[in-house]
Amino acid sequence: MKKLLIVAVALFALQINAQDKKENKKELRKEKMEQYRNMDSKEIAALQTKKMTLALDLTPEQQSKVEKINIKNADLRKAAMEKRMAAKDTDKKLSPEDKLKRENERLDQEIATKREMKAILTPEQYEKYSKMSKRRGNKGMRGKMKSKKGEKKEHKMEKE
Repeated sequence: MKKLLIVAVALFALQINAQDKKENKKELRKEKMEQYRNMDSKEIAALQTKKMTLALDLTPEQQSKVEKINIKNADLRKAAMEKRMAAKDTDKKLSPEDKLKRENERLDQEIATKREMKAILTPEQYEKYSKMSKRRGNKGMRGKMKSKKGEKKEHKMEKE
């Protein structure tokens, strides 16, 4: 009887602990989003450029070109976020056509950014950049599952 009680208390404690972690992650994410919302797009672009400089070992000339691209992208993301927030405040649901249009615009912008980056970066840097952007796109549970499936497929292809 004592063992059963100890096991029950231990399971209960683990359950409470797991719930606290989920709430903390949500709070941290909200705080981080609030910080970015309060930042200027130039500040966001400068941070992003510095991270890329560290990861890709960019030259000063490359840094200035990449920062211009990052500023343009940050402006577009900020505008899109404000538009989403305004729509959220009015509780207006997007139609499937609007969702498709928004996704097409986002993908067109991503393609344009990749082309610009390919023109600026060396082949080795661009390869690293592609891996970085691929990882960034795979965040979240669904992304992790997709990346694991993709890794398995790539691993199979390498064996053959």
